[in-house]
Amino acid sequence: MTKQQKSEIIDSLTVEFKNSLAIVVCDYKGLTHIQLESLRKEAKANNTKVQVAKNTLVAVAVRNAELGDIELSGTNVFLWSEDQISACKVADKFASTNKEKFIIKSGIIEGQLADLATVNAFAKLPSREQLLGMLAATWMAPITNFAIGLDALRKKKEEEAA
Repeated sequence: MTKQQKSEIIDSLTVEFKNSLAIVVCDYKGLTHIQLESLRKEAKANNTKVQVAKNTLVAVAVRNAELGDIELSGTNVFLWSEDQISACKVADKFASTNKEKFIIKSGIIEGQLADLATVNAFAKLPSREQLLGMLAATWMAPITNFAIGLDALRKKKEEEAA
């Protein structure tokens, strides 16, 4: 790999990392190509990006993105997304189906280094769409209950009149 290619990778990763709120570092040793492609498909469906890159290049990109210093070793695959939850969910789901070969190591969430427990905690949170649905249901509950009460009152008045 030439210096120019390395520089291009660092520049593209720096831009990506600056725009992301979560970066998850995972060990993928032993995964087949087909399994890695299924991870990429799952990630793409959840607006998460996946890349295998040299640890030194990623460490420089993280530093350039002003996300601190991260120590990397071994075979790593990097997942990142524009929200805090998507990358964590994809990594956690894939790790649960490929327990022996795919291990979540650490991450960076909102600019802070995160350990395995933190990444797993974020993976358990509901997604943005689920939270919005819960909020809408909460707002609609009083209106729904009022409508049900009015309908019951109408039925009672009709029975009394008959």
